[in-house]
Amino acid sequence: MSTMKTVILAGGLGTRLEEETGRLPKPMVEIGGRPILWHIMKHFAHHDFREFYIALGYKGDVVKNYFLNYHSLSGDFTIDLAHGRMTPCGSSTEDWRVHLVDTGESTNTGGRILRLREKLGREPFLLTYGDGVSDVDIRSVVEFHRRHGKIATLTAVRPPARFGAIHLDKAEHVLSFDEKPTTGDGWVNGGYMVLEPKFFDYLVDDKTGLEVLADVARDGELVAYRHYGYWQCMDTIRDKRLLEAEWSSGVPRWRVWK
Repeated sequence: MSTMKTVILAGGLGTRLEEETGRLPKPMVEIGGRPILWHIMKHFAHHDFREFYIALGYKGDVVKNYFLNYHSLSGDFTIDLAHGRMTPCGSSTEDWRVHLVDTGESTNTGGRILRLREKLGREPFLLTYGDGVSDVDIRSVVEFHRRHGKIATLTAVRPPARFGAIHLDKAEHVLSFDEKPTTGDGWVNGGYMVLEPKFFDYLVDDKTGLEVLADVARDGELVAYRHYGYWQCMDTIRDKRLLEAEWSSGVPRWRVWK
């Protein structure tokens, strides 16, 4: 198992998916009967990254309960009602180590990462969002990061035009980072980031967002791994239905595991 830790941001309100997020945090909205968070973690585990730090916030107890009951909900078990003892039958198929960390109800994305500083130590780590799936080769992203020797690497994807754009040069350096929507078909940050401990120097407090990547870019310390394959976020109910339909087809493009 790789020793690199993976942080998944799972504390946002998900207001544009309020049909589901009124009762659930967005990472727990299901695709094919499993939370999208599970799909994301299966992807990382497929590439041998199996230690996760889930940054919780809004309705974090739902995520905690899911993992507390994961073994019994995903397999057979015997329960002794007289004594209240539950015995799993067989072992879990997931050899994951999952740290569930409450990073605050209203903490911004950068602030959530900052709250994990002591737990992550002084090693590079992976970071992604809890609401998108892809077939990106995460090991290749890590190797790309190591070759370039910068503070931060993000995975650049080409999604629908409603996202903000990043502008790259031929050497994959990020020239600018624009969070405003674009009408073009440029590259955007699809997550799947690799960050060095020096990234914490850009994080101030709970109010800090990932907009600080613009500062990292200005310092010449942000590079982008261009991913030409599949990527899809679950930002709206339309996105959820699209992902459900693809899963139901039996050949979802993000399912890289067997």
